[in-house]
Amino acid sequence: MKILILNGPNLNLTGTREPEQYGYQSFEEYIELLKMDFPKIRITYFQSNVEGELINKLQQSDKEQDAVIFNPGGYSHTSVALADTIKAISIPVLEVHLSNIFSREPYRHQSLTGAVSRGNISGLGMEGYRLALIYLFK
Repeated sequence: MKILILNGPNLNLTGTREPEQYGYQSFEEYIELLKMDFPKIRITYFQSNVEGELINKLQQSDKEQDAVIFNPGGYSHTSVALADTIKAISIPVLEVHLSNIFSREPYRHQSLTGAVSRGNISGLGMEGYRLALIYLFK
């Protein structure tokens, strides 16, 4: 099984950006643990702050991956283009958010990308990615 973990804007700062909200561990450290814990899954990781690069990666994934675990960051609340891309591809996309988007500012309570994703995990920190892998690997 081949899974892409795709992270959007500012997630490259995980571990240093608002650690009380997002934790102290960098995503690079966490991804290595996931790869060790799920040796039968080929995990690919990509992060970008650029919406168009995320769209390109989702489209490319449709041919190369079995599923995508996607944290679109702030784009989840604003990007019709990313939502349209998720709808256009044939592989499942699971949306993950480190923080609980429903306990934050009101504008974060709606996720355009989450509405078209296979499922959503929100508020469980980095463990959301692990839970998404468990769901996909079952």
